[in-house]
Amino acid sequence: MNLSLELMLQLCIIIPFLATFAIVASRRYPNLRESVTLSTSLVLIFLVVTLYQGLSSGKSISVYWWELLPGLTISFDIEPLGMLFALVASFLWLVTTCYSIGYMRSHQEKNQTRFYVCFAVAIGAVMGLAFSANLFTLFIFYEVLTLSTYPLVTHAGTEKAKKGGRIYLGILLTTSIVFFLLAIVSTWLVAGTLDFKPGGIFADDVDKITASIILVLFIFGIGKAAIMPFHRWLPAAMVAPTPVSSLLHAVAVVKAGVFTVLKVCTFIFGLDLLAQLPSTQFLLYLAGFSVLIASLIAMRQDNLKARLAYSTVSQLGYITIGALLATSSGVIGSAMHIAMHAFGKITLFFCAGAILVAAHKSKISEMHGLGRQMPFTMAAFFIATLSIIGLPPTGGVWSKWYLLMGTLETEQFIMMTVLMISSLLNIAYLLPIPFHAFFPKNSNNNDQFPDSALTQVKIKEAPIPSLIAIGIATLGCLILFIYPQALYELAAAVLEQEK
Repeated sequence: MNLSLELMLQLCIIIPFLATFAIVASRRYPNLRESVTLSTSLVLIFLVVTLYQGLSSGKSISVYWWELLPGLTISFDIEPLGMLFALVASFLWLVTTCYSIGYMRSHQEKNQTRFYVCFAVAIGAVMGLAFSANLFTLFIFYEVLTLSTYPLVTHAGTEKAKKGGRIYLGILLTTSIVFFLLAIVSTWLVAGTLDFKPGGIFADDVDKITASIILVLFIFGIGKAAIMPFHRWLPAAMVAPTPVSSLLHAVAVVKAGVFTVLKVCTFIFGLDLLAQLPSTQFLLYLAGFSVLIASLIAMRQDNLKARLAYSTVSQLGYITIGALLATSSGVIGSAMHIAMHAFGKITLFFCAGAILVAAHKSKISEMHGLGRQMPFTMAAFFIATLSIIGLPPTGGVWSKWYLLMGTLETEQFIMMTVLMISSLLNIAYLLPIPFHAFFPKNSNNNDQFPDSALTQVKIKEAPIPSLIAIGIATLGCLILFIYPQALYELAAAVLEQEK
């Protein structure tokens, strides 16, 4: 049976939601429950890849569901930027599910069925968000994503987890209602439409002050992009299990935030108008401030997940900067960085979880010499570190290259300096971790690995499913260096639409 591309588009959104019923029904049989999750993720990848092939062949794929009010519709459309996000999210759902099977069982986590249900709902929301044809549809799935990930943040059920969940939900809902929703209503009143359109939807003679205010409301309202001062939800959410941290940082939540920022800049404002707005420069400096301050805070964290969380805040600033540069290289760099950072950061979080499960360590100061006990994990951590820094032979080098090119094209030399200093700070707070794991100082390592016993240290890695996921994610970092062409073509196609 041949399915139409329009039906496949709808199935991409519906199937993860339908999978929740099968997951609940199989809750008494863990192997069957996890098989359902894996099978659903494989089906989703097949659908998304088929849609990608259809888009590449020049086909127009759009679906209309429902009109609530004249001009306010729930509808979907496939364009290159949304396709890039969907490809990354669908593939990493499969990888994260594989990792979760090893982690959740080894760590003997409770409420595993609820975990897989909420995970599936979150991925369904991501698909709806990625393929949204207008701001109204995007906003609905944006909020579904927030609500579906709240139980994951509070998964442990402890007071600390509940407090982290309150901060998570409080900041994201407040920014959405106070700023994001107001920005959407303002856009409707000024532009008369909420449909995404290449080149933007505002008239050529739109008042620049009004448009500037709307832009500020959007950037502050998209709290998932973690721009300072609305970033605290991200470190607070680190009380969640490591697979949830991976979901937050790589697969869904923060990527939904920066994807929305990039979508708004290119399809609501358009690069020409964006470059003329007075608030653009202010927001650029704010994003640069977030990049540097978050990097400095990361350097002071001894808890590995906390350091990675602030690293994410900093890296998201890169994507926001690229979008606000309002230039072709900036947009390409931002779009590619969505994927490059996803693979690099998910690998780092996978490694952090593996270290917790196998070595029961969460503090960086306790990880000296760990490379002898967990060589595969720490080697993967090293490769992912290179990708986050932006060094070959990893994919991170390409997105940072285009971002730097964007600063040169617009003569934003302060932003160029910010990106370069941030890369040096990346080296300072990430690279010492694998270095000291493989080359510990004797003074810091005598208790754990005495010199006479170094050759007797037993290798104790995480469970096999988790190692497979780590290996795939690490391989992704390397493959994206060798073959970044597909991502580049999708990113560049966004600009072709503007023309």
